[in-house]
Amino acid sequence: MVKAKPSLGNIVRHIRTSNGWTLAEMSQRVAIPLSTLAKVEKGHLTLTYDKLVDLSDRLGMGLSEFLNSSAHTAQPKGMARRSVGKSDAEALSVATKNYDYRYLCTELRGKIMIPLISRVRARTMEEFGELIRHPGEEFVYVLEGAIEVHSEFYDPVTLQAGEYIYLDSEMGHGYLVTGGYDEATVLAVCASAAANLQQALISQARAEMAKAGEPAPGPESHKAKAPAPKKLAARPKRRPSVA
Repeated sequence: MVKAKPSLGNIVRHIRTSNGWTLAEMSQRVAIPLSTLAKVEKGHLTLTYDKLVDLSDRLGMGLSEFLNSSAHTAQPKGMARRSVGKSDAEALSVATKNYDYRYLCTELRGKIMIPLISRVRARTMEEFGELIRHPGEEFVYVLEGAIEVHSEFYDPVTLQAGEYIYLDSEMGHGYLVTGGYDEATVLAVCASAAANLQQALISQARAEMAKAGEPAPGPESHKAKAPAPKKLAARPKRRPSVA
């Protein structure tokens, strides 16, 4: 039997039907408009990371538990666990204004570490908006392209492919694509002793989207595979200005 590709719509539908809720009842419980929730369930709309945290919180779940809520991947938490990923189709993709996230190993519940692949698109702090904060610490390794790391208490630092940073996530921080690239791809691992780490992470994405309004995701929002970064032919290599 072929395992269904993870999707936000399948997760939401599974949670709703498992609890015997109608769309209207779930809409009231999670404070998401009925029309929006219906589009999410049908796969026509995605939710930003912060909204996912808020949604799972309103459902009384940790984010890792929420991401694992499907009929095909349900698995009790236990000892000697492991997760092996061999296909991009196994990742759960969520698109936001500044980043496209691919959550990895979502079948494991109650994880301390939240691994993900992120595609960075914002070029300036004006475009990025307010720095984000969430409980715990994070490690970011640049896979492709180059990023400029902005943080609350340090000067910006540029990282090329193969370079990395470890930082306190409760300090305001944000990543910009730089070096003349269209986009950059990073591996990020967020970790915290807090039970609701992923919820807090998504809460930060809320600040990202609140000022720009809800995006209108298209088919690209559901693609799991991130394309290689492309150089801009005539774009000078300059650092984006900080607001």
